[in-house]
Amino acid sequence: MKRNILIGAGVIVLIFIIWVVYGLFLATPISPPATASYSQDGLEISIDYSQPSKKGRIIFGDESAGALQPYGRYWRLGANAPTEITFNQDVNFGGKPVAAGTYRMYAFPGADAFEVRLNSETGVFFGAAEPDYALDVLTVQAPVQETNTVVETFTIDIRSSDNGAIIVFSWDDVLFSVPVSLK
Repeated sequence: MKRNILIGAGVIVLIFIIWVVYGLFLATPISPPATASYSQDGLEISIDYSQPSKKGRIIFGDESAGALQPYGRYWRLGANAPTEITFNQDVNFGGKPVAAGTYRMYAFPGADAFEVRLNSETGVFFGAAEPDYALDVLTVQAPVQETNTVVETFTIDIRSSDNGAIIVFSWDDVLFSVPVSLK
């Protein structure tokens, strides 16, 4: 009798382990991973993130309206895992100095501006957990620009500018950007 119970428990544990491994490492994620990269005039920027889709949902807005990403609440700038940004040199991010390296990047959405933050906590496996705010390196305000078109899939794009690059975040009918320049 004990043997049958142990075998049954073992089978259940084995099925659970297989399910977890499949879900985490083998299954195609609903929000696929993406990389935005930039390399010009000695400045290299790389951003690793995941791309959620709108799917008819209200993306940004008040929590009472059922927004997926409510104003004033932590957002990892993507899905699945934390978004990470890497600079090969010391730069000014939104006009503020930041040392070369890799940072966790996240935001707090707002109706008029997104508060974008860089944090030294990297390599976090699950992205749903909020970062340790004591490890924030800097905070910048990125004004919101409403667009006439709807962007179905969250996209981060890095474009050239006169002084370096501009990181452009777009999803739904919202666009916001942060300039990056060499120090």
